[in-house]
Amino acid sequence: MTVLQHYEIIRPEFRDLIHFNIGLTQISSGHVWTEGPVWFPAHEMLLFSDIPRAHIYRWTSDGVGLFRAQSDYANGNTRDRQGRLLTCQHGTRSVMRTEHDGSKTTIAAAYQNRRLNSPNDVVVRSDGSIWFSDPTYGISSDLEGYRARSEQDGNFVYRVDAETLEITPVLRDFVQPNGLAFSADESRLIVAESGSSHDPSVPSVLRAFDVTPDGQLSDMRDLAEIEPGLPDGLRVDQYDNIWCSAADGVHVFSPTGDLLGKVKVPETVSNLTFGGVRGNVLFITATSSVYALYVNATGAGV
Repeated sequence: MTVLQHYEIIRPEFRDLIHFNIGLTQISSGHVWTEGPVWFPAHEMLLFSDIPRAHIYRWTSDGVGLFRAQSDYANGNTRDRQGRLLTCQHGTRSVMRTEHDGSKTTIAAAYQNRRLNSPNDVVVRSDGSIWFSDPTYGISSDLEGYRARSEQDGNFVYRVDAETLEITPVLRDFVQPNGLAFSADESRLIVAESGSSHDPSVPSVLRAFDVTPDGQLSDMRDLAEIEPGLPDGLRVDQYDNIWCSAADGVHVFSPTGDLLGKVKVPETVSNLTFGGVRGNVLFITATSSVYALYVNATGAGV
């Protein structure tokens, strides 16, 4: 691809978010299915998962190395407000926190004394609460976890209290809830519905919810549709634009759900995050590779 072929401009606002003289850089390859990118500013380091291999890798300007050899089929990763790693582990069907000394703390593994399905994506609100999606991808086969039956009544999105670690389902109306992101001011939560992976009648949409200060959700509405493919991971930039994975790359939507443009990627995209020294590098996990792209935006929140 030439540099210009990396972009599809739908609306003129997209031009302000990208650099036409800079294209994608492949920074890692040879993986099976990459996911869960998270940037650690203090270490100038990107971590990402290869789920089927049950590894977490580390990328720095010096190259790629193994960060965790046995990740329990880690999927989504993020940082909490203290700079600790939070990981969704399919193998243990839990959300785990890696402490600064390297030890691990279980954040959530069950609801009403029944095991979770397979936590997928995780985000942290400014009050320290931890929000994660719990579809069944990690228990539907032995590729990304261990085949098992679901013990829950559905596939929910949960909130974990920062102090008590009490777990509460906040969304119950998804077939397969996936990527999560808060708006810049945390007044909205955006959730990916990826149920079309197993049922083509399920709409491939991003849904938005209003969020109250105490973490209650209301006013569900479909915000945007992903075509081709389905929505998986997503991020919101400082302007409240939504950057979402798709089969042909990264789709960028306005805060009201208008498609602004696409970053074309030669592999199916699973997830993405903002990082780099100035926060203006878009890191993209895409099937067997990880890509980096300088953009004219930075990520909102953590």
